[in-house]
Amino acid sequence: MKPSQKRQDVKFSSSPVLGVHLPMWRSKLVVFLLFMAFVALAARAFWIQGPGNAFYQKQGESRYQRTIELPATRGKILDRNGLVLATSLPVRAIWAIPDAVPDDLDAGKINQLGKLLGMTPKELRVKLSEDKGFVYVKRQVPIDVADKVAALDIPGIYQRNEYKRFYPEGEITAHLIGFTNVEDEGQEGVELGDQKLLSGTSGVRRVIKDRMGHIVEDVAEQIPPHNGTDVDLSIDSKIQYIAYANLKAAVEKFKAKAGAAMVVDVRTGEVLALVNYPTYNPNDRSRMTGEQLRNRIMTDVFEPGSIMKPFTVSLALDLHRVTPNTLVETGNGHFVLDGAPITDDAGFGTLTVGGVIQKSSNIGATKIAMTMRPEEMWNMYTSIGLGQAPKVGFPGAVAGRLRPWKSWRRIEQATMSYGYGLSVSLFQLARAYTAIAHDGELMPVTIFKTDPNQPIVGTQVFNPTTAREVRAMLETVVAPGGTSPDAAVPGYRVGGKSGTAYKHEGHGYTRKYRASFVGMAPMPNPRIVVAVSVDEPTAGSHFGGQVSGPVFSAIAGDTMRALNVPPNMPIKQLVVSDDAPGAPAGTGPQKLAAGSGAKHMIVSSTTRNSPGVVR
Repeated sequence: MKPSQKRQDVKFSSSPVLGVHLPMWRSKLVVFLLFMAFVALAARAFWIQGPGNAFYQKQGESRYQRTIELPATRGKILDRNGLVLATSLPVRAIWAIPDAVPDDLDAGKINQLGKLLGMTPKELRVKLSEDKGFVYVKRQVPIDVADKVAALDIPGIYQRNEYKRFYPEGEITAHLIGFTNVEDEGQEGVELGDQKLLSGTSGVRRVIKDRMGHIVEDVAEQIPPHNGTDVDLSIDSKIQYIAYANLKAAVEKFKAKAGAAMVVDVRTGEVLALVNYPTYNPNDRSRMTGEQLRNRIMTDVFEPGSIMKPFTVSLALDLHRVTPNTLVETGNGHFVLDGAPITDDAGFGTLTVGGVIQKSSNIGATKIAMTMRPEEMWNMYTSIGLGQAPKVGFPGAVAGRLRPWKSWRRIEQATMSYGYGLSVSLFQLARAYTAIAHDGELMPVTIFKTDPNQPIVGTQVFNPTTAREVRAMLETVVAPGGTSPDAAVPGYRVGGKSGTAYKHEGHGYTRKYRASFVGMAPMPNPRIVVAVSVDEPTAGSHFGGQVSGPVFSAIAGDTMRALNVPPNMPIKQLVVSDDAPGAPAGTGPQKLAAGSGAKHMIVSSTTRNSPGVVR
């Protein structure tokens, strides 16, 4: 190349971009933006590490912070002697966060989990695929099973402590105790009635968990749970079993629809036994049916029949309209009142008032009722608790039916005197009979244990003398010549009254029966009242004295022995006089000739207190 020739140098950039000619202002803008981004990042870092530290720490912790409920232990339910009737067992709930469970979870682990929890792999996958942040997989899992589940170490599967109710006496106390649901909330019986007392208050624990669900630390002061309060019932488990076994046997023997029985301590009003059949096992909810759940003693009402006659007589005695030896003419067993027929099982002729009870004469009860005004009878019925729901703190207790006296016709007053035209529950009947058993004092019947240091105050509804006279009449019912000799108890003096009532369905009476018996023992100063009712017996007899009388006998006898009540009668062949109370020996239980020495009274629509015979 010649020296005079100009030389050009071409320089190439390592980057084609830099090789592109950019305006100066654009270059400066790029530099400025990079600088500002650096400043923003620096400022953000400073904020996070400085003033904003608490906020972001709280946000971070909230991702892993959990509130753990500390369940309270539900209170126990105990019988009067401290025997456990309901208690809570520790179990665990298996729960999951579906999004945290791996989609490719090993099929072997799914199968193992299913076997442990009693679920199919398909059921498990459905549970774990739910679009929720939380789902229960299985509740109330036994601790040993839950430990095996934990050993599988499946991501997203967690556990929490909870309790499951257990009922040691099972079906025997089912209708009284009731049961709880999976949330440990009472659903029936005492479990429901005393839910607030039994449930207690759960505690709270705030913790931080790591990504694997393990607790790292507590972040707040723990609030401990307050356990529920134990409830002491008046029930005696031995007597409860006695009542249940004998009731069940009777329902099965007579092929009845159902039955119920109740035992009350006359001195305190405490219920010693309360049983229904059919029943259910509260430890196995899967087999429960609506029919089995019915606590018939509290919820079922029925026309009681002749069981009401002692109250009719008690009122008449209290009002001095009759005496135990007043004669009542029942004729040939057929009587017409205002065009309506009233009949007896046989023609009893002339009976004493005591004989009306012993032979269970509807005509006799009618004529005694006609000595009283409707208002007087209505007041007596309400005074013994009829037409009012019992206040026993028990769910489902019903009032029954007792119409206002002003609407009564004479025939309705008559039928009420022997237990038709009004309806009651067996609980109401048992309580009403405490007035006769406890010298005219209606006792406040309760299913809870009473304080022995606190006096029990009842309501005086009959004169004490009246109650004693009626008790003497009730003894004749279970004696030979009475309607219920099968209710007698060997070794003990007892008394009671049977009732056999047609069932009312729809618009009339059917050929279905309810056979009942309510009695007391031992006489002459009873310790217990026992009430028994069998619904629709279809095999053998349907009479109260023959169906429910023997149940009373068995329950009363075994109960008195359980209570260490000494026998007050020789256990041998008993020879009981057929004479009516107060009548001369040899006159028989029912018929008394004029001039026999018994008091006579004529009762008519115009004259109630003239000398003569009740006609």
